[in-house]
Amino acid sequence: MLVIAVAHTALFATLAPWSSWLAGDLHDNAADSDSVATFWALPGGFVVVLALLGLLAARAGRQGQLLPGYVGWTLLAWGALAVSLIGPSGFLFIAVPAGLLITADIAARRQRRSSS
Repeated sequence: MLVIAVAHTALFATLAPWSSWLAGDLHDNAADSDSVATFWALPGGFVVVLALLGLLAARAGRQGQLLPGYVGWTLLAWGALAVSLIGPSGFLFIAVPAGLLITADIAARRQRRSSS
């Protein structure tokens, strides 16, 4: 998740009109539609949240803990919805961390059942 967030930021950060955003164009509705779309692709979109979720998952893993299974299923559903709306895109990549989280949850459940 962290890799996806960093890659997304690296791809779009050079396209962002940072100076006009900092000048207040988004707040004053002076920004054009491309500027607004780029805003939602970077700081206003999922990038920050996905990076934080990736850091949380990494920390939990280092501590021998798992994120709840619903996190993986929700990421997968979100990615599937986005792909169904806009077609093949970077949202396809969300299947990798979602699949890993789902697999880890299923494996942990099986291990708990077999040790009971």
